[in-house]
Amino acid sequence: MADGSVAGVTSLKGKVTAEEWQARVDLAALYRLVALHGWDDLIYTHISARIPGPEHHFLINPYGLMFDEITASSLVKVDLEGQVLQETPYFINPAGFTIHSAVHAARDDARFVMHLHTDQGVAVAAQKEGLLPLSQHALIVLPRLAYHDYEGVALNLDERERLVADIGSKTLMLLRNHGTLAVGETAANCWVGMFYLERACKQQVMALSAGRDNVLIAPEAAQQAVRGLGSGGSNGIGGALAWPGCLRRLDRQSPGYDA
Repeated sequence: MADGSVAGVTSLKGKVTAEEWQARVDLAALYRLVALHGWDDLIYTHISARIPGPEHHFLINPYGLMFDEITASSLVKVDLEGQVLQETPYFINPAGFTIHSAVHAARDDARFVMHLHTDQGVAVAAQKEGLLPLSQHALIVLPRLAYHDYEGVALNLDERERLVADIGSKTLMLLRNHGTLAVGETAANCWVGMFYLERACKQQVMALSAGRDNVLIAPEAAQQAVRGLGSGGSNGIGGALAWPGCLRRLDRQSPGYDA
């Protein structure tokens, strides 16, 4: 529709708590931003958000909608096991919630969890050395970055424990042979963390087109200097500053996410 809303979806604004509505708007914005940057994978991959409150309820995409169609009201509320908790014409992909439920359950600070299958993210995740210190973006990412070995399509619930152990307290992850992952206490931090990781991966793929022997590794002193700029969390990347501009871009180029 012209305003970006989806036919058949009733607006939930004023029908849910203010906290849930804000989480819905923020999560819908993340989906639209991923689509705007060309990082979506048809209807696959997921971004999830925990609704504030003691119930440990979550929001995730309605399975079958493209990311540029998702709105605040179309998002589906589920529990930690992926059981739908609202009246909705949509269903979710429970297997897609496996990774997200593991991180949400283990990390109080992981209010938003984003998983992508971009070309550049998968390419670097498939390289033996992983992310190399080739660019300033990579140097910012590396102190925040963890790795998880590929175990096939995420259907095995036992994998959740291993994934949680691998991510530890980090906020970014390369899922080997699979893709990228970012977590954040806010949508802004989750988004900007993923932006830097994806940009660092793209820069690495481009640089390595010259061959491994023809790229410059950043000097160790420079690596140490960048590490000292912030903690391992994505807060140090400046999400709060960039987020309002991202929302203004959505208002211009992908309106209706907050419907």
